[in-house]
Amino acid sequence: MAELKTKQNNADVKEFINIYAEGDQKKNDSFELLKLMKEVSGFEPKMWGDTIIGFGSYHYKSERSSQEGDWLLVGFSPRKSAISLYVYSGCAGQEDMLKELGKFKMGKACIYIKKLSDINQDILKKIIKSTIDHLQSKHIKKAD
Repeated sequence: MAELKTKQNNADVKEFINIYAEGDQKKNDSFELLKLMKEVSGFEPKMWGDTIIGFGSYHYKSERSSQEGDWLLVGFSPRKSAISLYVYSGCAGQEDMLKELGKFKMGKACIYIKKLSDINQDILKKIIKSTIDHLQSKHIKKAD
């Protein structure tokens, strides 16, 4: 089984944004997302790999393969072409929320936005919360 390359590390999140995010708009949006995701998730931001900022984590075991590992609950990356939002889990109600989100493109596991002002941040907060709730209920074992 191949080991996941993207792991949580202790790199400086703010330094990463200042160096990696191209342009004032993307930097400002990244710092706004940092505050928003920290507030909604309740978790401190951590770097995952070289380019993803994550909030919280969970341990998963694939039902279809022998793969397992740790992954961020929600996060983002200020990539060159767009900001990648790792906030979508496909859980109940999220399809309806996407209709109200605003201007974005959908990838397999993330939402791509050009700038934060293109989307409804209140809807983004609801998507973040629903993803965290879904992933925690599915992957984090509760004590009996």
